[in-house]
Amino acid sequence: MSDPTTAENEIEPRLITETGLDQRIADIIEPVLTPMGYRLVRVRMSGQNGMTLQIMAERNDGTMTVEDCEAISMAISPVLDVEDPVDKAYHLEVSSPGIDRPMVRKSDFFRWQGHLLKCETSVLVEGRKRFRGKIVSVDADGFQIERDQPAYGEEATVTIPFTTLAEARLILTDDLIRDALTADKKAKAARAANENFEDEDSPIDE
Repeated sequence: MSDPTTAENEIEPRLITETGLDQRIADIIEPVLTPMGYRLVRVRMSGQNGMTLQIMAERNDGTMTVEDCEAISMAISPVLDVEDPVDKAYHLEVSSPGIDRPMVRKSDFFRWQGHLLKCETSVLVEGRKRFRGKIVSVDADGFQIERDQPAYGEEATVTIPFTTLAEARLILTDDLIRDALTADKKAKAARAANENFEDEDSPIDE
């Protein structure tokens, strides 16, 4: 992965995917989102307000606005109506991953290296399935965390292969909030500058 923190033009698969109905919905909507420049983060059908279909997504640069959520909702609603994967009435809810986001792609771990996360593995890793600590290094095969509360006799650091990962989420801290807001501001400024550059390159109507 040449530049793991920016995958604007790459279709990067998720490490953690859905099962059952959620997976079927993800398979329906992901081909709609990708050409629009969005990445699917998570699909979850919940019992909120009767039934709620929660779609979590983001732009390739990690940003997400209210307008983006509306655009996604308008794009996927007709497709879901045609495919009709849910046999009951439901509410559609599109949102950003949030600051304490789920970590579902390798690039998420590269991007948020140095921050705290909690995760769960599908098999035992060094005698455990649940971990909490700071991401200290990442490579193509997995990531290493420095435990914030190691048990007696445990190593301070542990390496978790991506192939064992079942769930992972960032832990909200002041440092994470600061870095997330800074990254969001930079990404939006870069996008605005790029849009202005494209406008300058467009032909002038006479």
